[in-house]
Amino acid sequence: MKTKAHRIALLFNANKSFDREVIAGIAAHLGSTRSAWDLFLEEDFRLRLAGIEDWQGDGIIADFDDPDVAAALARCDVPVVAIGGSYADESEYPQGVPYVATDNFKLVKLARDHLIDVGLHRFAMFSLPISRQNRWAQEREAAFRQMMDEDGIEVEIFRGCETSAMSWDEAVQKQIAWLRSLPKPVGIIGVTDARARQLLQACTIAGISVPEQVALIGIDNDPLVRALTRIPLSSVMQGAQEMGRTAAHLLDQILHGMRLPNTRILVPPAGINVLASSQHQPIRHPHVMRARHFIRQYACQGIKTHQVAEYVGVSRSSLETYFRQELGCSVHDVILNAKLDAAKAGLESGQRSIADVALCCGFTSTQYMHLVFKRELGCTPRAYRDRVLGEREMAASAA
Repeated sequence: MKTKAHRIALLFNANKSFDREVIAGIAAHLGSTRSAWDLFLEEDFRLRLAGIEDWQGDGIIADFDDPDVAAALARCDVPVVAIGGSYADESEYPQGVPYVATDNFKLVKLARDHLIDVGLHRFAMFSLPISRQNRWAQEREAAFRQMMDEDGIEVEIFRGCETSAMSWDEAVQKQIAWLRSLPKPVGIIGVTDARARQLLQACTIAGISVPEQVALIGIDNDPLVRALTRIPLSSVMQGAQEMGRTAAHLLDQILHGMRLPNTRILVPPAGINVLASSQHQPIRHPHVMRARHFIRQYACQGIKTHQVAEYVGVSRSSLETYFRQELGCSVHDVILNAKLDAAKAGLESGQRSIADVALCCGFTSTQYMHLVFKRELGCTPRAYRDRVLGEREMAASAA
């Protein structure tokens, strides 16, 4: 006898990377169980609340970081499972609703600990203006403030302003002024990848070296943001898929008669994707620092050693001497390593062909990238991609 499918609404903004990951986790739960759900997800997220309190379905999983969603579902009669940020104050959680939360404290701690591991002693955070929609950002600020207070370090938090076409130039100038005011070197945690990307761009405009003077790390591991940065952005990976799986499991239990009011589940981060923006390495010679900053931005455009020397304003032989003394390698080696790192990140996404990755990362041909991978990593680009994606699938299955 065929089991009747439950009608479940997902109230998320599928334009956001985090929300898409949550939805993928819900799908993973359904794929690993016998649950039969018909899913309802609005293509235009702005339409999702119209008449939701009268919806004749069986359950809802929703983004409670959006206060409008939380308010609308307070009038809803069907079972609801909430997903959102974690709160230090218990009263901030919705009452009577199971709640799956990302652990904001651990997200910030993982980012801060990474910056400590690369040898930094000064830290700052680039946050968001205070608003009802950004309560999770304020929780991350509070976690950062607590860590700095416990370590006896002065707290440095900059919220900037909301950016728009009219205010963009003003916002960037304020970011540059803040960056220049910070003692260096400094490690900065962006409260999101989008915020960290803005600072990366401000550093480029201001001529501030990343990561020698400013090491940056974001939160979300958003592939779209990574594609928009000249210098690959390090990021903490939220456990968004695990949150989706957990929320779906809770709703399944409720649909089968269990009562789970006020259940609170904290989901830790899934890890950290360390890329060039936070790989701080103390550099004494200003010409080497300036050269590496230029290389990180333009390595994938096929730059040569003589172009780096021209940018720095010294002879090629002098720059090679400085690199040998400071880094123990040639300028060409650093350019090649930057291209290799970019190629690895491109392959790890699993969304681009090997030929496309080779072209985008400045390799003269797919065959040349193949030779570089074999020489430096002991495997082909295809084998590298298959191994990384296979490990990722095994980790997801184990979770």
